[in-house]
Amino acid sequence: MEKVIVVNFGSQYAHLIARRVRERGVYAEVVHPEEAEKAAETPEVKAIILSGGPSSVYQEGAPDVSDGIFHLDKPILGICYGHQLIAKKLGGAVQRGKGEYGKTLVKLLERDLIFDGWSNEEVVWMSHEDYVKEPPPGFAVLAVSENGYIAAMRKGHIYGVQFHPEVSHTVKGGHLLENFLRKVANIASTWRPEEQIRRLVEDVRRKAAAGDVIIGVSGGIDSTVTALLVHMAVGERAHAIFVDHGLFREDEPQQVVSLLTSLGIKVHVVDARERFLKRLEGVSDCEEKRRIVGETFAEVFAEVVSKIPNAKYLAQGTLYPDVVESGAVKGADRIKSHHNVGGLPPWFKLELIEPLREFYKDEVRRIAKALGLPDEVVYRHPFPGPGLAVRIIGPFTREKLEIVRKATKIVEEELERSGLLRKVWQAFATVGDDKWVGVKGDRRSVGYIVTVRIVESEDAMTADWARLPYDVLERISARITSEIPQVSMVTYAITTKPPSTIEPC
Repeated sequence: MEKVIVVNFGSQYAHLIARRVRERGVYAEVVHPEEAEKAAETPEVKAIILSGGPSSVYQEGAPDVSDGIFHLDKPILGICYGHQLIAKKLGGAVQRGKGEYGKTLVKLLERDLIFDGWSNEEVVWMSHEDYVKEPPPGFAVLAVSENGYIAAMRKGHIYGVQFHPEVSHTVKGGHLLENFLRKVANIASTWRPEEQIRRLVEDVRRKAAAGDVIIGVSGGIDSTVTALLVHMAVGERAHAIFVDHGLFREDEPQQVVSLLTSLGIKVHVVDARERFLKRLEGVSDCEEKRRIVGETFAEVFAEVVSKIPNAKYLAQGTLYPDVVESGAVKGADRIKSHHNVGGLPPWFKLELIEPLREFYKDEVRRIAKALGLPDEVVYRHPFPGPGLAVRIIGPFTREKLEIVRKATKIVEEELERSGLLRKVWQAFATVGDDKWVGVKGDRRSVGYIVTVRIVESEDAMTADWARLPYDVLERISARITSEIPQVSMVTYAITTKPPSTIEPC
């Protein structure tokens, strides 16, 4: 199968690039810089994309690729850091500038097939301080930014762009990637995630050849698809475990067990609510909350494993965004740790099996549909592994937990009532320590401030706040303040990702 490799220099967007490529029916694989040349030499690789990254090309120990990659006669597209690296490696000059961030206007100086479908001026998304001051010998400057920086350059089949075509804020970014894949690299559209089910099952069967598999299930699409794939691979050797940590949404544990049972998956329920809540009580730091949940989760599983003599593997629904945000990629900054990626303690002995590790959420949904899962699973909103604990800002208390639980249910009910629940990526409520003076029943009432967070996204790598009708927001606010006595104010979060994350911590 023809494919593209995305060389990951530690960018939070490296996997988003791969996802954009896959959206266009071309398989993309993310590789480390030191593996790039060897990977690119294989005949199935038809093009190379160099990602962005947080480093400077002149920084000591900055990510790099061998010179040989530029002599393979394969199309190359450098993005941001990748664009600057091309300039440095091939004889150009890179230096620190005043920086460009967010939406920026670029002007085309030369028409090129990679810009087919573009107007002479377009809005793109920039995020850089360094810039290419001088292009390498023989490179033509194709576009400049509104600040006069080189925004695109080309020599033969090697392209560099300073902006990020993979993010939705670059209006014609999809056109550029499509042009690179079709008109520069001449790659056909052959990638379909739903056709990978047989391979995934065979991979699980091969990896889990010598023991039983424990599957951590939560009822979400990722863990449910993982459970089905493992069950298809090893049959009775699959043990689905549902740990009730007391941090789920209202009525969720019962719904999860009922759903999985209806799919023919035998579920073992572990009630560990009191253990989790006692350890979280009073904890403020976000990463500490995640660590506590991760380690307690592992402890509970260790106890379950002790009762299953042949248990050797733990299957989890880890996805690409989980891996990159946890800083598991060399050179990446850790945004937040995920209990199913970076939070497992060293004493935890089971071998991990992560069949969905190379897939994105939309691809998992396509796989779920092919497996015949009901829509209630396919379109279920993502839910953090640490549950409602990471939607409590400041010290964890049981009072805050119940506020968040009830408020989140109200948010979901009102969106469902309005026909909007499936049109947004994620919708929930958060609560912190701040309070607001209110009036209830003609009396002064000092209550918590609840913040509602509803975002639109495709893969959680970037997200925008949902522009909901005012009447929907009004109903949400009115119900939260009237049905939850401890709350006197509701606010609505309108910050995109980046600069914020979707979850508060």
